Amino acid sequence: MPDPKPAPQMNRPRVYPPPEFPPRRPALFARMPPAVFPVLMGALGLGLALRRGLPALGLPAEIGDMVLGAAVALWLFAAFGYLVKLTRRPSVLFEDLRVLPGRAGLAAGSLGLLLTSVAILPYVPAMAQGLLFAGLGLHAALAAALIYSFATGPAEAREVTPAWHLHFVGFIIGGLSAAPLGLIGLSLLIFAATGLAALAIWAVSLLQLFRRIPPAPLRPLLAIHLSPACLLSGVASLLGLNDWALAFLAVSGAIFLALVGAARWITVSGFSPMWGAFTFPLAAFASALFLQGFDVTGTIVLVLALGLVPLVLFRVLKAWAGGSLAARTNAAEA
Repeated sequence: MPDPKPAPQMNRPRVYPPPEFPPRRPALFARMPPAVFPVLMGALGLGLALRRGLPALGLPAEIGDMVLGAAVALWLFAAFGYLVKLTRRPSVLFEDLRVLPGRAGLAAGSLGLLLTSVAILPYVPAMAQGLLFAGLGLHAALAAALIYSFATGPAEAREVTPAWHLHFVGFIIGGLSAAPLGLIGLSLLIFAATGLAALAIWAVSLLQLFRRIPPAPLRPLLAIHLSPACLLSGVASLLGLNDWALAFLAVSGAIFLALVGAARWITVSGFSPMWGAFTFPLAAFASALFLQGFDVTGTIVLVLALGLVPLVLFRVLKAWAGGSLAARTNAAEA
């Protein structure tokens, strides 16, 4: 008589550890989201637009300086928070660079230093010059880190996006300080190099639009295409290159009208932290218009910026304070 077959052993269910109670809370600033920086960049841009535009309307420029002071304070607080995160674990920088909101946010964060240089230029030129070189160095280091991340990361991350303007054309903000400081050679170098980079990114992005439709959540990033044209126009105006200034202002106007015409399509997915991409380009367009003497049109754009920038700023800061901004933008934790 054959031996009976042994009874099959039942697989025991996997035992999972019980959930932590109370839930573990990350350390202060450990998950600081870089996605807060684009809207802070917009707040700085709004302050600069007010300082440039209010005197044209017969209003005191000091109102713009007050807005700039508040925006610089917010940027300093956010920059301190990310510095704390970096000191806990420096490699977290490359983790944030793996995702699009992190890449765009970090670029906007470093450009905030260049905008701060522009903000303080009328009052402490020596400090403004120091911040100019520090900002250019910081942004160059971040661009190098990004290129390394592209080289070692997945091929999908290397796709050209509007955020590339922040990474590789953002240096143009330095020209807004360098020209008034008398650093004409540096301003011309920045203007030429970033102008070529902007043209290349615009060309590739236009081809991409013909080939495929960007997903709805990423469409707000298309507004970033407006910034380089406005900034190139502004720097050209400060350098006395009036023909170039008018040419780039015309490009700015064309991009702005295209964005307005496609506004419903761009915002179809509803509000998200990506709306921070709307803020700085709108303020930069107002500044460029005022620089060229188009005060009426500049005032209309400035009013639009006054309505949009504080609203987006409030909602993004609220999400940051509540902890949802880090989760929604996949911010890394140190």
